[in-house]
Amino acid sequence: MLSRIADSMYWMARYLERAGETARLMEINLLYLVEAEEDMGEEDKWRPILQINSSEPLYDEQFGGGISTPRVLQFVSAGRSNPSSIRTCLRLFRENARVARDRISKEMWEAVNEIWMKFDERLKGPLSAERAGALFVELRNQVARFNGLVASTMMRGEAYAFYQLGGCFERADMTSRTLDIKYHIILPDLSMVGSALDYYQWAALLKSLSGFEAFRRNYHSGFMPADVAEFVVLNRNFPRSIAFSVERMGGALQIIGLEHKNATEATFAAVSAMVAVTAQQIFDDGLHEHLESLLEKLSQFHSALAEEFFQ
Repeated sequence: MLSRIADSMYWMARYLERAGETARLMEINLLYLVEAEEDMGEEDKWRPILQINSSEPLYDEQFGGGISTPRVLQFVSAGRSNPSSIRTCLRLFRENARVARDRISKEMWEAVNEIWMKFDERLKGPLSAERAGALFVELRNQVARFNGLVASTMMRGEAYAFYQLGGCFERADMTSRTLDIKYHIILPDLSMVGSALDYYQWAALLKSLSGFEAFRRNYHSGFMPADVAEFVVLNRNFPRSIAFSVERMGGALQIIGLEHKNATEATFAAVSAMVAVTAQQIFDDGLHEHLESLLEKLSQFHSALAEEFFQ
């Protein structure tokens, strides 16, 4: 396979996953945090979203601070200068799909164009909270539909493996960022443990990862911080857990093959070691420190992959 095709399949999946994850975060923030946390200012409600997407410095540069709901909705959803905005991700998703056109199915290519044209049009003009909420729900559903088309129409081979690798990498990265930032916000205020606000915050965290119902089926003692962290980081049966994503990355790499790819193999082994631990070991080291180290190792793996496969 040509390196540019492999690169496009990898990034095609990453950009679509990022758009879908961002839409889910924004949707949950609108539905739950804005309603439940009446005592919080707009800055406290929306800054974590900017931090998860690593776009806070760009937002501050563009708007000079002053976080507000309309500005964040526009910046995160349709900001042309924001490399992580939903519109930018969908545009790059389509561009990478076009490069790899001969490796994807006809149904996938038609869906790519449908998604881009529909949301490019809908992201024009100012976004109200109500209009944005409906858009986020629809995009989340379209991403799920597209992934269903990938699973049911795409030939299994190297192209599919690079697509799976990119999607699972992005999911592991986004889940790590979401848990690290939101956990940091929720955990310190021990006076709120057991309160309605505490419930809404933990529920919002799990729903932003589509894991609320699954968590409640597995844990019956309420929202214990250690249980949430264990579920999101280590549960290998939860599709959005970090361990699940890393395991699927390993499966994709087996198909691709790592012969003479020493840096990729070594950096992936380091990533795998981060989820081959117990919840107690994570908390002994510190959850923030563990996730920070995991994100650094994911970045090193991406750099090695790009150097050995895509350049």
